[in-house]
Amino acid sequence: MMERLVEQIEARFADAQREMSDPEIFGDRRRAAAAGRAFRQLEHAVKLAEQWRRAVDDEAGAREMLDEGEDAEVREMLGAARAEIERVELELRLAMVERDPNDDKNVIVEIRGGAGGDEAGLWAADVFRMLTKYAERRGFTVELLETAEGAYTFAIKGDGAYSVFKFEGGTHRVQRVPATESQGRVHTSTATVAVLPEAEDVDVAIDPNDLQIDVYRSSGPGGQSVNTTDSAVRITHKPSGIVVSMQDEKSQLQNRERAMRVLRARLYEAALAEQQAELAADRRSQVGTGERAEKIRTYNYGERRVKDHRINLLVHNLDEILEGALDEFTAALQADEKRRVLELQSTA
Repeated sequence: MMERLVEQIEARFADAQREMSDPEIFGDRRRAAAAGRAFRQLEHAVKLAEQWRRAVDDEAGAREMLDEGEDAEVREMLGAARAEIERVELELRLAMVERDPNDDKNVIVEIRGGAGGDEAGLWAADVFRMLTKYAERRGFTVELLETAEGAYTFAIKGDGAYSVFKFEGGTHRVQRVPATESQGRVHTSTATVAVLPEAEDVDVAIDPNDLQIDVYRSSGPGGQSVNTTDSAVRITHKPSGIVVSMQDEKSQLQNRERAMRVLRARLYEAALAEQQAELAADRRSQVGTGERAEKIRTYNYGERRVKDHRINLLVHNLDEILEGALDEFTAALQADEKRRVLELQSTA
């Protein structure tokens, strides 16, 4: 079975290499990008396949030597080869877990201050800064869609963004002394993060008759008027009750377009969550989907530590984390998710 998987990996990688060197494909941006993605996705798996073949050869060689006579050193070599085969086979299965179909889409992120009053709004701003810095570190493009007091909506553009940022969806809890706290007491505040794959028109069918669209004059802090025209837009999707408002742009048309992007993303995510709830007996195994009220991570300023509660990963580099150094969390969460998928596959 593993031999067949290795052969498939090698054949697919050879196909990707041929496609990347084919002038006809190279001249087609879309096909060239697809070939490049396939090459990158299989590169690590091919290296693991080479390791597996070497380990299998080592195991066969040790078995032959063992047949010729008892030897403690050869037995040790045989055990090491078998352990290496087992390790590489697990890594190969993890490497070949199917890519998330939403990785072809951009991502819309919504951050809101939760419990904690004004401090929650300040914490939401810190989470916004952390996630946008992380996106930039990963080479993604950030497009700001809407900002308000303690609320931020932005898009992250780039291949594979969803598989990186879906793990940030949930409740981020902070424990720190607020700047306004005169007694030095530690407060606990939260910010909620929703990570939505951005849907295209073909993904979500929206009946115009289901929409209530209101326009109004945008306002700044304290309710003061910002524009002299009714450029702000509020769209209500009547069947679901979802409401999206946009007012950052001076153009009513631009605000409406942005609001529709967010609405499509919310409806798409709701449909995905419903499908996954039907497919999964245990909703909690669906990482990053729908569980918005769940505490996923705690940031403790006094001890300079951050703990991800889903995988019990504790780190002590709070300052780096707040500057967007989230790779360790993402890698651990991705590995955990792949192992869950393999467990489900093995029991299916």
